[in-house]
Amino acid sequence: MKPAENYIFNQPEPYKGILMHLQMIIESTLPEVELKFKWNIPCFYIGKSPICYLNASHKKKFVDIAFWNSAHLTKHLNVLISENRKVVRSLRYTTLDEVDNTILIDVLKDAYSVRQNGFYKREDL
Repeated sequence: MKPAENYIFNQPEPYKGILMHLQMIIESTLPEVELKFKWNIPCFYIGKSPICYLNASHKKKFVDIAFWNSAHLTKHLNVLISENRKVVRSLRYTTLDEVDNTILIDVLKDAYSVRQNGFYKREDL
């Protein structure tokens, strides 16, 4: 098993269930995505372009699916959380029932469409 898969599989519930569901949605929405293990968390790339990463925060009791190029995202900005982060925004879940697959898929497709853009927009610099 790959390190990223170990990360997901070895999480306690409810994190494990949420992470497995997110992985399934990511891989079915973006079939060419590659799961890597960087910075001790599962990261999804298409070629050299990062799309998103997963993080289980046991201390704060949620799972984040975070998008690097979120400065360029245009969909569902009202539900993306930045919380003291300059660039990265995420969808955050405390239970599997909170995952809205329609929103998640829309944001994944949006992230895919802007994957070649940098982390910042010009006006952000």
